[in-house]
Amino acid sequence: MIKEENALVLDFLQNGYPLDPSFRKMPIVQAVGRTNFILLELVPKKDIFLQPHDEVYIGDGKRDQVHHIIGRIPYTKLTSTAKHELDIIIEEIIKENEAKFVSFFNKCGPLSTRMHQLELLPGVGKKHMWEVIEQRDEKLFESFEDIRNRVKLMPDPEKTVKRRILAELNNEDRYYLFVGQ
Repeated sequence: MIKEENALVLDFLQNGYPLDPSFRKMPIVQAVGRTNFILLELVPKKDIFLQPHDEVYIGDGKRDQVHHIIGRIPYTKLTSTAKHELDIIIEEIIKENEAKFVSFFNKCGPLSTRMHQLELLPGVGKKHMWEVIEQRDEKLFESFEDIRNRVKLMPDPEKTVKRRILAELNNEDRYYLFVGQ
């Protein structure tokens, strides 16, 4: 099982979930893993108040802000605030790790004889796929800007990657390119 070391806070529910009938409500943090985009539910330490976009350590060592990890949560259980923040945070992570995502365009391959990993990206069909492959065979891509300039049919590779990550978080199909399982 994939573990995250750090997570970014999506929402902090100081009094727990509003519709939770439990008599002893504890604060809940909804967060996303920085590396593998794993959605998590955390319990902060006593008297710790967190804001969206705060980074918290959730690894095996001593944790300063998080008492324990409840576990993974589905996208559907996220609050509306958390869903909104997730959209922004995914964009930030993609920009910070541009080389990792550009490397995907340079290294991805076929899933089967009929389907290529590139076709899993929203809006990418056979025509886009072949244009990306032809361009990378001439010279590997160096940045999102390079992809934008050389692949005329892909005006916004960052947005395409973000839409794919959100689709994976929603469990829209059985393949996972970017989200850890």
